[in-house]
Amino acid sequence: MGKKLSEMTLEELWKLFPIFLTEYKDCWKDNYGEMEKRIRQKLSKVNITRISHIGSTAIQNIQAKDIVDILLEVSPLENLENISLKIEELGFIQMSSSKNRCSFNYGYTENGFSDKVYHLHLRYDGDHDELYFRDYMNDHPECAKEYERLKLKLWREFEFNRDGYTEAKTDFVKKYTAIAKKEYKNRY
Repeated sequence: MGKKLSEMTLEELWKLFPIFLTEYKDCWKDNYGEMEKRIRQKLSKVNITRISHIGSTAIQNIQAKDIVDILLEVSPLENLENISLKIEELGFIQMSSSKNRCSFNYGYTENGFSDKVYHLHLRYDGDHDELYFRDYMNDHPECAKEYERLKLKLWREFEFNRDGYTEAKTDFVKKYTAIAKKEYKNRY
């Protein structure tokens, strides 16, 4: 029997779960909807302010990792630790937490990715810059294609280094998030 995920080093995890981009899939929207429904049912007593499909799978017609990102915003009066326990009951694994943010993975196994993979970002209401970026990319397909080209370039360089891959995209994401926030004002 192999190691449990919790026993693996970061390098072992990156080898087991490499960066892999795939063509846009219509099923990502449905996968998001299925998980949103499960989250809402599980957290029916939690003051949820918004659940959103974010990340590259929420951007039309670009290649992305086959991982659906979900942003779950809750009232600042809620206790993130208590909500985290409920999220784990859905099969999510908590990857990190701080005072105002928690992140979870779903669909990671000792044998690699399962059929449906999710990243869930739990935050307090208003911590949602990803919504502006997503909307801007969908409203400006030429920028989305530029983002796709950047991701494709970085894919091979950082195939086994998720942190490096994410960091290498940061300037692009920050630039267009700032532009989107100016253009969309107080959309959210």
